Amino acid sequence: MTATTARRPPMFKVRRSRIHGSGVFATRRIRKGTRIIEYVGERVSHEEADRRYEDRPADDNHTFLFIVDKRTVIDAGVDGNEARFINHSCDPNCETVTESRRVFIEAIRTIQPGEELSYDYQIQREPGDPKDIDKVFACRCGKPGCRGTMLSDPPKRKKKAAAKAKSKGKRAGAEHHAHGRTVSHR
Repeated sequence: MTATTARRPPMFKVRRSRIHGSGVFATRRIRKGTRIIEYVGERVSHEEADRRYEDRPADDNHTFLFIVDKRTVIDAGVDGNEARFINHSCDPNCETVTESRRVFIEAIRTIQPGEELSYDYQIQREPGDPKDIDKVFACRCGKPGCRGTMLSDPPKRKKKAAAKAKSKGKRAGAEHHAHGRTVSHR
């Protein structure tokens, strides 16, 4: 790089979020379709992911585990990057895309400087969930139409979203893993 070549500023920075803990915020305009960051960390089996989080209280929804496929989970708590701090929103500006067993975060609309990056975690509901499961996975996005939970929509609506995502060749939302549960992120 020569002295006359200007480096572009980073697209985002991590700072305190009004949604939850730390969040990731745009530092410049990010155009729709931009691949922002890869979700990275140690790759482990589902069994190892369960083992790592088995001692956590049932009301602890915090995990950095992301399902890649039937065999592999990314644990961003080990060697992870800033992607692990992207919060959930019911009206997200990003989505996750899985390609060649790698997970990326992409903008689904133009994001303005100062705006917090988010995607819909779509945490899976499971048989035997306790009555307060929506409270455990409460959403704090504050968006109009917020469903009040990071849990996925009931199966009927979810099938439509999955069919739409499949036709695009992308995943709508994420697949995360927490306490033996498929989770869309955390």
